[in-house]
Amino acid sequence: MHDRIEELGRAFERFPGIGPRQARRFVYYLLSAAPGDRNRLADLITKLGNDIRQCTMCMRFAPTNSDSLCNYCADTSRDDALLMIVEKDQDMVAVERANAYKGRYFILGGIITLTGKGAIRERDLIRVVEARSKNGLVEIVLALSATNEGEHTADRVRELLQPLRASLRITQLGRGLATGSELEYSDPQTLSSALQNRKET
Repeated sequence: MHDRIEELGRAFERFPGIGPRQARRFVYYLLSAAPGDRNRLADLITKLGNDIRQCTMCMRFAPTNSDSLCNYCADTSRDDALLMIVEKDQDMVAVERANAYKGRYFILGGIITLTGKGAIRERDLIRVVEARSKNGLVEIVLALSATNEGEHTADRVRELLQPLRASLRITQLGRGLATGSELEYSDPQTLSSALQNRKET
């Protein structure tokens, strides 16, 4: 007989940042929740992939239009001269919350650790930068976490974009961000300051 409590707990442990203790708390919370709430959650999870797609330009997960573009990439009022590169979808949400940037985005989908582990969307990055370069792209803003891994990933991005450096300016966020901080958790004022004080790199 399956121990569904343990089984669901192990499933929650696969979520980023969730340990065994938190996973068990989730399971017991769901056990004490009303059946309707559990059914609603299960339905949302089941249908998540039905409406959400990966945008072909910024690579974020979002509802997309018939051209497979999210609302930000389809918005003609945004500045085509700027492309901000972030690690993950949550970082993009944090930047938008700061309301200090109106350019385009590209989401790397991860970082590269100092030991070489991890991966980023290298081919997609080159494809998107080349396409945006034909549409007025002037500056790429590296908005990666102020950690050793973030710096290492930024070095790899610079290396990938080296053939395009003649026509593009590459900048990085100013250090309004504390060393060791992740972009996702930065407050809007700090992000706004880091954007205004970005420097060429």
